[in-house]
Amino acid sequence: MFPEYCSQFPELGFYGLPGHTRTPRDILAQVQDAEALGIGNVMISERVDYKEIGAICGAVAAVTQEIFIGTSATNLNKRHPTVTASLGSTLNRLSEGRFALGLAKGNRNRWQSMGLDHPTFAREREFIKLMRRLWKGETISDYDGALGRYPTLSMPAYVDEDIPILYVGFGPKTLEHAGTVYDGTHLHTFMSDQALSNAVASVRQGEAQAGRPPGTVKNWSVLATACDVSEEKYLKYIIARLATYLQFPNYGEMLVAINGWDQEVLQRFRSHPAVTSVGGLIDSVATTAQMAEVAKLIPEEWKPAAVGNAKQCAQRWVDQFTAGADGIIIHASTPEEVAPVIAEYKKIRPTELFADRTNRPV
Repeated sequence: MFPEYCSQFPELGFYGLPGHTRTPRDILAQVQDAEALGIGNVMISERVDYKEIGAICGAVAAVTQEIFIGTSATNLNKRHPTVTASLGSTLNRLSEGRFALGLAKGNRNRWQSMGLDHPTFAREREFIKLMRRLWKGETISDYDGALGRYPTLSMPAYVDEDIPILYVGFGPKTLEHAGTVYDGTHLHTFMSDQALSNAVASVRQGEAQAGRPPGTVKNWSVLATACDVSEEKYLKYIIARLATYLQFPNYGEMLVAINGWDQEVLQRFRSHPAVTSVGGLIDSVATTAQMAEVAKLIPEEWKPAAVGNAKQCAQRWVDQFTAGADGIIIHASTPEEVAPVIAEYKKIRPTELFADRTNRPV
């Protein structure tokens, strides 16, 4: 139905509008720069201020020709199932077959504060089954299951879409579950190479449990990249982003655990005045001076990222494939900022790994 899209680097993606933004229109130049550089994917996260995922993905589809567009991520809680199905089918047609739906669990406390149920494995499985059926124009009557009760869930019979569904997360149990039902995964920023290898192993274990062939699920490493940046940008791109993850209860503990870091260091970090005085999420409201103080609290080994000159960053990209990744989502920097890294990466790219790859991320 739709053509196959294959950029020069289908194994590379980038995070559009990384972190906090008040100027969502910036995404338009970012994706056009990415296409010009040969990047095959853009993944877009969601926040409740200026990053509504459907609006942004639609804008991206309108100004691009071949880059694949994914949500990384939205959540099954946020919309009625048929609304999410319609979002997917609309974006897939708008982009002419270049859309992927990425789902994340989110924070349990947040869902409770909103009066919504936390996405359990059972709810995820049911939701994915429903999406795939609705995208084939099915009608489901008298649904009574893990997602609730619905007299009718339906899309018109002429709807016929093949949309990849990706899991966005990093916990071992959730990744094992992802291997049983998802088409691909986006892992997490600031995972060591060993943590990345462990994550891929968890997905492969899930594949085996479900009787799926090894390699069915494509795993994307999300790697913060800061090439020849100023100290101010380093603080923003690396320190503020990592520090914000560490601020979140349970979330920070999981990131520390999968990397084998010290939980006591995390607790000292959270209780330190340099953190508590910020008064909000560090990547949203901290000043440069505050970020500099926060940086002193984070051990060097807690910053697995691509930092340095273009050659050093390109080698870190290749390291992700050695650790087991099928693709890389470049985080923190814009495509324009990583153009020198791409030039160096081209020289050492393990091309044999990407034979017959397309921009479709699974």
